[in-house]
Amino acid sequence: MKAKRSLGQNFLVDRHIQQRIIGAVAPAAGETIIEIGPGHGALTQWLVRANARIIAVEADLDLIPALDARFGAQGAITLIHADALDVDYCRLIAPAPAARVVANLPYYISTPILQRLIQARTCISEMTVMLQREVVERIGALPGGKEYGYLSVLVQLYCEVVPLFDVPPGAFRPAPKVTSSVVRLRTRATPAVAVRDEAFFLTLTQVIFSQRRKTILNNIRAGLDRLGVANVDGLESSLSDCGIDLRRRAETLTIQEILQLAESVGKLKK
Repeated sequence: MKAKRSLGQNFLVDRHIQQRIIGAVAPAAGETIIEIGPGHGALTQWLVRANARIIAVEADLDLIPALDARFGAQGAITLIHADALDVDYCRLIAPAPAARVVANLPYYISTPILQRLIQARTCISEMTVMLQREVVERIGALPGGKEYGYLSVLVQLYCEVVPLFDVPPGAFRPAPKVTSSVVRLRTRATPAVAVRDEAFFLTLTQVIFSQRRKTILNNIRAGLDRLGVANVDGLESSLSDCGIDLRRRAETLTIQEILQLAESVGKLKK
C-alpha cells in the first residue's frame, strides 16, 4: 500500500532499526503499551512476540483491515481507528493504571502529539518515539543555543529526556529527506520545578519565546493581553524583584529562571 503524503506516512522497513527500537523499549509480557501509528506493523510484530498488551492507534482507516488480519488473532491487541490528538489515553488503557508509548510519529504533527501525550502524563510513564532529528535536538537543548525554546521547556519540565540513536532516511519507504532520531521520554513524578500555576507558566514561556530576537521585557510587554496583565505601570518594578536582567533573551533562561519570571508577572494578573 502506498504511503499517503497527507498523513505524513514513512513506513519503517529496516529490520535492524526495528529491533533496536524494541530493544530500547524492552516490552514485558502483559504490560500495556500504546503504539501510535502502527502502519504496516513494523514494530507491532515485535510487541506481539513479547506478549505485551498492545493498544494500536491508527489514523489511516485503510490500514486497519490488514493489521487486523495479521495480528487480530495473535495475543492481546486492540486496534483503534482514531486521530492520536483526539484520544483519551487514560480511559483507553483502563483497567491498567499506566502504560508506555511507542511511536514513529509523522513529522508534520509530532509536536502536537507530544503535547497531547504530556497532558496524559498521569497515566503514561514513558514514551519511546521516533521524530525528526531537529525536533529531538530541540527537545533536549540546554539554555544558550538556538535550538532551545518553548518545546525544550515544555518537555523538560515534565519529562527526563534520553536521546537514543539516529535513523537514516534509507530505513523508511518512502525515504524522507531528513534524518530521524529515537528518543526516550520518562515522565517525571513531579515537574522539574515547583510550578504553582502550570497554565500561566507555559503561557509566559510561549510569550517570552515569541520573538527570539527581542528582549524578555519587550516580549512580555507585547504579550500582556495573553498573560492577563492589566497593571502595566508596575511591570518593570515587579520584574526587577526577580533579579533577572530584563535585557536578556529567552533562550538564555533556565527553567528555574522562567519560573521566577512567571511568579513575578503572575502577581500583576487581573
